[in-house]
Amino acid sequence: MDNEGFRIPRRFVARDAVDEELDRLERALRASTDEIARNRDAVNRELGPQYGAIFEAHLQMLNDPRLRGEIEEFIRGRNYSPEYAVSRTLRRYTKVFQSLENAQFAERAHDIVDIEKRLLRNLLGRRREEISRLTSPVLVLAHNLTPSETANLDRAFVQGFVTEIGGPGSHTAIVAGALEIPAVVGLGPFLTDVSGGDVVIIDGNRGEVVLHPDDETLAAYRQEITQGRTLAVRLEGLRDLPAETADGTRLELFGNIEFPHEVQHCLDRGSNGVGLYRTEFLYLSSEVEPTEDVHYDAYCDVIRTMSNRPVVIRTLDLGADKIAQGRAASTERNPCLGLRSIRISLRNLPLFRTQLRAIVRASVLGDVRIMFPLITTVLELRQAKMVLSDVIEDLEENNIPFRRDLKIGMMVEVPAAVIMLDQFVQELDFISIGTNDLTQYTLAVDRDNKDVADLYHSSDPAVLKLIQMAVASARRRDVPVNVCGQMSSNPVYTMLLIGMGLRQLSVTPSAIPEVKRVCRSVTVPHCEAVAARALALENARDVKNYLKEELKKVIPETTAV
Repeated sequence: MDNEGFRIPRRFVARDAVDEELDRLERALRASTDEIARNRDAVNRELGPQYGAIFEAHLQMLNDPRLRGEIEEFIRGRNYSPEYAVSRTLRRYTKVFQSLENAQFAERAHDIVDIEKRLLRNLLGRRREEISRLTSPVLVLAHNLTPSETANLDRAFVQGFVTEIGGPGSHTAIVAGALEIPAVVGLGPFLTDVSGGDVVIIDGNRGEVVLHPDDETLAAYRQEITQGRTLAVRLEGLRDLPAETADGTRLELFGNIEFPHEVQHCLDRGSNGVGLYRTEFLYLSSEVEPTEDVHYDAYCDVIRTMSNRPVVIRTLDLGADKIAQGRAASTERNPCLGLRSIRISLRNLPLFRTQLRAIVRASVLGDVRIMFPLITTVLELRQAKMVLSDVIEDLEENNIPFRRDLKIGMMVEVPAAVIMLDQFVQELDFISIGTNDLTQYTLAVDRDNKDVADLYHSSDPAVLKLIQMAVASARRRDVPVNVCGQMSSNPVYTMLLIGMGLRQLSVTPSAIPEVKRVCRSVTVPHCEAVAARALALENARDVKNYLKEELKKVIPETTAV
């Protein structure tokens, strides 16, 4: 799928339908020719023939007998559909022009891409392929997928996906982890090098994509898949064992979930509860705003399944790259610094109250805790707590039951929150450090921007020192502290986090067994020594490499990256 959403599978047509398909191709060629001619004439009138010459060149390419002959031969000789024949032929031309050293000729590649899109529009008759309505197994190779599109992928058919734009810390990547779909986000331009029906390997572990792999490479990856399945079976034996260090220190491993069905994944892997329930996907996966009952039913499913284990429900974290379906994308120049998360909730009190009422009503079913995201100032925290108090008072007046000892916490995601945390913890029952946003805001690196993805490192010493400060502030007031970002799901960081004083980690459900294995393989003094050494290093690369080396000493066969 390119940036206009065209999906071009390798589809064949019956022999008795070839003439009909050639007629359809001819109609698309005529329609495209007419469109280009109209554009040429309009530009000639408005700007002059020197600018209209661009469209004249498009007409010459489109009517080139050799090009048309190649497309027709694919349909007549190989029974390809017109869409696939057009895409296959024009992408080959594009690659040839892109490879030329002559800059003027290389620029013509853009013209060929434009012609391809125009022909496909006229063949398909629509702009966007509904990837949520697939009927056969595929790999999705796309220019971009929004978090809402990713949330609606059907795991029965989508075996993996790759995008040209985005970043490894983006919410699209996070949702991929939740769905347990192999993904590589922000690979850069590659779509012109591949067509539907090609053999592709998506290596979500290493962040690599292999186009047109040879037999040896395919065999190596199949062997790796077999080894991974064998390891997964071995790790299943840890499910009912505690996450306890070799010297007897108990840790709690919670699961991060986006969707209610994931709660079973947490239990299957031996989770102590849900440390982060990202509720915004109730909005991202629907065309309409969820009602109080929709919220309530979703929360009840999770709480009942968890059976008195803690369930931390984070209030909605919309904004930035997470835009609800049916709503226009943000026009803010800096959406990550704009109206998002708790700021949206405090600006839209009916929406906020609807969610809070549902959470508080559901709290009678188990150990429910409420967590506010992206809190920056003490005033924001107090405003959020005031809205919650109003909701509780309203439920009380209407004799609606709720849990009286509801625990309140906040996400620590911005440096300002870390700096002021001594004040925050006086008004909280717990905190959770969100390393994804904390990394973004500390390093001034957009987590969704592939062009600066090489600067986005949770292992950066500045990020580590802020985590250390947050843990120290929480411990001074004896307030429980958790880490719930992607950092906590990577076994490479487990020893570091234990050594920094963390005793609660909230991770992607699929990561629970490996993180638990690390916990059970180390001692606290060893982890403290690892943390001290890591905190003395001066750059993210050295920290990450050192942590990998230490992990391999403990678990030699690890594949963590």
